[in-house]
Amino acid sequence: MNVYYQLILYVHVFSAALSIGPLFVLVPLINRMKSADGAALDIQLSVFQSAVRIVKHAGHLLVLSGILLIVSSGYRWTTSWVAMTIMVMIASIVFLARAFKPVIRELGQGDAERALLLAVLTRKLWTYILLLMIMLYFMVVKPDFW
Repeated sequence: MNVYYQLILYVHVFSAALSIGPLFVLVPLINRMKSADGAALDIQLSVFQSAVRIVKHAGHLLVLSGILLIVSSGYRWTTSWVAMTIMVMIASIVFLARAFKPVIRELGQGDAERALLLAVLTRKLWTYILLLMIMLYFMVVKPDFW
């Protein structure tokens, strides 16, 4: 294994950890939002948005390093685990684009039912984590579907 491939692999694994890790910090943060006053809620929503931004940008690095790994590894784009990863990745990109921002915006306005919105936010957070964990499974196990 050459140094170039090892470096790209390291970047890929690091960006995978960075694109999943911050999401688990958001679970207790959502629980704290239930009882936060206005100023604290604004800070918590800002932290939530920052974490999502980190996850999004780490995802960009993850995709770029993944492309470089596929090109330099000899795997084909039609290999089943590569194709399945790409399909789940597209689903997660579409999901992330619409998942959090509208709910956070409503929470920030303060005129809506907080408990209901936090339940929606929790469901969307776990859905996104599940999508990322499915992609992680495909990349690590490399199952052969066809």
